[in-house]
Amino acid sequence: MKRVALLILHIAIIGWVTSVHAQSSSSINGYITDSETGETLISANIALLEINRGTSTNTSGYYSITNITPGTYTLVASYIGYRQFEQEVELTGDETQRIDIEMIPAGVELEALVVESQAEREEQRNIGTTQISTELIKNLPPVIEPDVFRSVQLLPGVKAANDFSSGLYVRGGSPDQTLILLDETTVYNPSHFFGFFSTFNPDAVKDVRLYKGGYPASYGGRLGSVLTVFNKDGNRNETRGSVSLGLLASRISAEGPTGSGSWMLAFRRSTLEPVLAVLRGTTDNVPDSFYFYDINGKLNFDATDNDRLSLAFYTGTDKVLFPFGEDASIGLNYGNRTISGQWRKILSDKLFLKTTATGSRYFNNPEFSIAGTQFERTNNVYDFSLKSDLQYTPNEKHTISTGFWAGNLILRFNDSFDNQETSANRIQSRYASFYLQDEWKPANRWILNGGVRLNRFSEGDYLRLAPRLSAEFRPNSKIRLQAAYGRYYQFLTLITNEAFSGFDLWLTTDEGVPPAYGDQFVLGAKTIPFEGYGLDIEFYYRTMRDLFELDPFTGDAAGLDYRDLFRFGDGFAYGAELFFEKQVGRLTGFVGYTFGVTRRKFPGFNTDITMSNPEARFYPPKYDRLHDANIVLNYRLSQRWSTSAVFSYGTGQAYTEPLGRTEFPGVPWGNMDRESFTIGRLNASRLPSYHRMDVAFSRAGNFFGLGEAEWSFQIINIYSRRNTWFYNYDFDENPVERTEVTLLPILPSLSYTVNF
Repeated sequence: MKRVALLILHIAIIGWVTSVHAQSSSSINGYITDSETGETLISANIALLEINRGTSTNTSGYYSITNITPGTYTLVASYIGYRQFEQEVELTGDETQRIDIEMIPAGVELEALVVESQAEREEQRNIGTTQISTELIKNLPPVIEPDVFRSVQLLPGVKAANDFSSGLYVRGGSPDQTLILLDETTVYNPSHFFGFFSTFNPDAVKDVRLYKGGYPASYGGRLGSVLTVFNKDGNRNETRGSVSLGLLASRISAEGPTGSGSWMLAFRRSTLEPVLAVLRGTTDNVPDSFYFYDINGKLNFDATDNDRLSLAFYTGTDKVLFPFGEDASIGLNYGNRTISGQWRKILSDKLFLKTTATGSRYFNNPEFSIAGTQFERTNNVYDFSLKSDLQYTPNEKHTISTGFWAGNLILRFNDSFDNQETSANRIQSRYASFYLQDEWKPANRWILNGGVRLNRFSEGDYLRLAPRLSAEFRPNSKIRLQAAYGRYYQFLTLITNEAFSGFDLWLTTDEGVPPAYGDQFVLGAKTIPFEGYGLDIEFYYRTMRDLFELDPFTGDAAGLDYRDLFRFGDGFAYGAELFFEKQVGRLTGFVGYTFGVTRRKFPGFNTDITMSNPEARFYPPKYDRLHDANIVLNYRLSQRWSTSAVFSYGTGQAYTEPLGRTEFPGVPWGNMDRESFTIGRLNASRLPSYHRMDVAFSRAGNFFGLGEAEWSFQIINIYSRRNTWFYNYDFDENPVERTEVTLLPILPSLSYTVNF
């Protein structure tokens, strides 16, 4: 009933604003697209020069400028990498003109601009928001395969756990504190190859946007951040395709027009099997079988000039059979399925409606076999939802947005041992949220964005209100001073295994297990020190309360209440971020630096045993990094040759150091003498600092006159820095021996891509 009430409220707001502002006024609206492909351009700028009035396109590529005094104006649109659009527009009284704009790519002289310009982008310049160009993703030296998450990890405020993890640790938060949306559908395990890289095929992606913190009321459900990924709509003008062959994976994609729309299909599959076959004859612990695949698709249909429909889907799976020991093996089978259908409607010059139905499934089915005895787990997450967003632009001072998101979440996980079921669990929860926000421009130099989000989760019957507020002051055209505050709630927690992401298990709040919550405070300054350069500085502080996770000290969980399975803790994080970029010329790139501190506190950890009532103390999680820096450079050597380089540095990872072992001769413990280990405080020690440099060279050409082609050669870790992954201790030796387990050595890679 509460979800129905939200829907009725949403419809009532639509009816009210339509009736109150039914009277027409001079206005301009439409879509902004790429002239070659017909793809909509997100966050393109559009303005009337004579009156200095403008806006930017939303995530559907739609814009609207209302309440314009009749007259003749110069309409200008700009987007980085495209030629500026200009058109003279004559408006009479009470007139609405529909002007769809096709922007022409600027040509080869701007193709190297892979970092979006802070000077020409509006939404990207919002506090805590960064957009990642798909060209940046493809041009950076990849760890074998171009990857969305690997590129995002180069941004200030985002940290990588290690070379083998594509997980996002944003501003002191764990990966489950980032909401990940693919075409507005939640993705619950966005990783391949044990987390080596993400599930997002760069050939299928159009737009990647990260809200690192202080994000507005239109998003919710996670404590920390939001990553939105939009797939390509497909080329509306001609049929095109691409084939890329690589050592780890190969890709093929195609797109083209339909009668009144477009389509896109992209496929990616691992091609590592020949390498594994060679290694099996010479190396131990090589998988007996392994493969993964991705399929992305999208279909668009223009029902009328004001109605656009789309259907998008994704499916991806990892399968691996890995032997260990003489008579033991582990099999993993995990993946994601998503589907979304969307209707975009221009209700009037002031009203834009977007309604989306989504479905998401995450599954993992690990199997263990030891001496013929089987252990199996079946783990599924089903999420079906309906969301609707209404954008209302009554005048030049206000942009009001409202919407709801309601759905049904089902978690199932069953365990069996030796073909006998040992546990079966099913959690079903209905969730709903409603938001209302207003971007208000009280004066030319001020922008205020206030909003509120109401969240409801049926498991535990929790209802939570989350206010949001941000402000921006522009003392001149080159400086933006920003501040933001927000309260955030999270009703899910992820139980994960760092070795295999296929073991991920999601759990929810319930009676006695309240949702985690936290507050975020952000201050920022974004400047243009020189033409073609950008400098951003942000400071953040965030709290994390009522964090809940499975209690590692719980022994036999049989017969325990759900609430008794968890432990509850708190955390905080603070830091400063610097981002300096060069946007023009043959040499482009950026420098990102983060000073960050994050801490957690749970009962029983880091207690002072000398006290009668010991209290837990804060400790750094493994992904805490005091200093983190990345330098990304791209240089165009000639019309055909280009090169890029990435240098990364980070403070060493925190770990718990074992201090010693004590044996108790004559005290039996199973078939051996009893012994105990002494360890230091939790994560009180540090691994050596991490640093690495990757380089890449690419040469553009053609494939026998049939299409454009490109060779790409990469060298990962060019000076072969053997960064420490973790320490291995041999307690059978006296004194105890410690050996380093290292990460990637120097690693060459080669790929060939043909666009036809």
